[in-house]
Amino acid sequence: MSDVTVIGLGPMGGALAQALLRNGHHVTVWNRTVEKAEPFVREGAVLAPNVASAVAASPVMIVCVANYKTSYSILDTPEVAAALTGRVFVQLSTGTPQQARDNAAWAQERGAYYLDGAIPATPPQIGRPDTTIFTSGMESAFQKSEPLLKSLAGNVPYLGEKVSAASSTDLAFLSTLFGSMMGFFHAARIMESDGLRVDEFGSMISAISPAMGEMIKYEGDTIHANRFDQPQSSLNTCLVTVKMFVEQAREAGINAEFPTFALGLFQKAVDAGYGNEELGALVKVLRS
Repeated sequence: MSDVTVIGLGPMGGALAQALLRNGHHVTVWNRTVEKAEPFVREGAVLAPNVASAVAASPVMIVCVANYKTSYSILDTPEVAAALTGRVFVQLSTGTPQQARDNAAWAQERGAYYLDGAIPATPPQIGRPDTTIFTSGMESAFQKSEPLLKSLAGNVPYLGEKVSAASSTDLAFLSTLFGSMMGFFHAARIMESDGLRVDEFGSMISAISPAMGEMIKYEGDTIHANRFDQPQSSLNTCLVTVKMFVEQAREAGINAEFPTFALGLFQKAVDAGYGNEELGALVKVLRS
C-alpha cells in the first residue's frame, strides 16, 4: 500500500504529486489522461488502472481537479464508494463553502473521513516553507493527513470542524488579493501617466508590505469588535484621497473605473452618517 493517492495531475495536482515524491512518500496517481501520469511514474509513482484502485491503494486520497463537479464525475460510482470506506479524503479542488458542505456530506455517507482544503498559491510555490494550505473538516482526517500536507506547504492551518471554513477563508484571501491587485493595476496607470517606472513601484510595495499587513490587521480587529468610534483614519479623511484618485484620472486621461467604483462606496458610507468613524466602517455599507 502506498502512503497517499493523488487524483488529478493538472498543473496543481502534478505539483502536489511531485512534492510528495520529492519528500520520499510512496505515491499512487490517477489521471483521466494517462500520458500526464508518465513523468510521475518515472519518478517512482505507481499508476492505478482505474479510480477505484487508486482510492483503495492508500489510506489517504488527495483530489485536485478543476472543480467539485469534475470531482463528482470521477468519484461518484459504486466501485469508488466501496473503496472510500475508512479512508481519508482530502479535497483540494476549487469550490464554494456550500460545495464543501455538500461534498463532506457525500463523503461521510460513504464512510470516508473528510477534510476540505484550499491552496492560496501557484503550482511553483508548492513544497515551499512559506506556502499555505487552509484546511477544515474532521479533525481525525486532519491528523492523519497532516504529515503529507506538510510536504506540500510549510503552513497548514487547521481551521476547525466547520468544513466550509477553508473555502470561506480562501475566498476572503482572494478577495483581498484581487482587490489589492486591482488597486495596483490602477496604480500602474498613475505611474505611467507621469512617466514613472512601474517595476520600481512594485519593488517599493514589496518592501513596505508588512506595514500594509499591519493596517489590514488593525481594520480586521476593528470590524470584529464592531468599534468604529475612535478612528485612526476616518472615512471622511479617506474620502478626500479617493476623490483625488478620480481627479488625477481625469487630469491624466486614464481609465477611472476603479476609483469611481470606490468613490461610490465611500460616498454611500458618508451619506449614511459614518464619515467620522474608522475606515473599517465601510463594511456597514457592504452589510446592508
